[in-house]
Amino acid sequence: MPTPDSQSLQERYAPHSACFGCGPSNPQGLRIRSLVDEDRVVAEWTPAGHHQAFPGMLNGGIIGSLLDCHCNWTAAYHLMKAGGLESPPCTVTADYTIQLKRPTPLAGPVFLEARPVELKADRAVIEGTLTAGGKVTATCRGTFVAVKPGHPAYHRW
Repeated sequence: MPTPDSQSLQERYAPHSACFGCGPSNPQGLRIRSLVDEDRVVAEWTPAGHHQAFPGMLNGGIIGSLLDCHCNWTAAYHLMKAGGLESPPCTVTADYTIQLKRPTPLAGPVFLEARPVELKADRAVIEGTLTAGGKVTATCRGTFVAVKPGHPAYHRW
């Protein structure tokens, strides 16, 4: 298991990214830190009071952002490894579905875990979970695509 002081994928490959969900340089963003743990990518994130939907519960849009960005980085990392690349390709979300299983408590950290279920040369299907208080509160399945020159996200990190 990675340690909290391990360098995240975002810090290593996109230190200047301003993405709301995962950009290390966005002081108002969520600043997810995705860490490689064997075949999966994991993260721990602690919400603040302004992330609530209603008293004591995490907002569903924030949950979606957490899972979207974390799964996107999982895709980029695994496409890099599968392609023998030195850095991850810039990937974007083609589609994703979030299932909110139960309310997510605002108190304490939440845990993200994601792994690939299908890899192709330029895309990955990723499944992820968000766990709080020892219970899975949300799941995600999405397709993430490596973009080519000319796309606005090309070389964004």
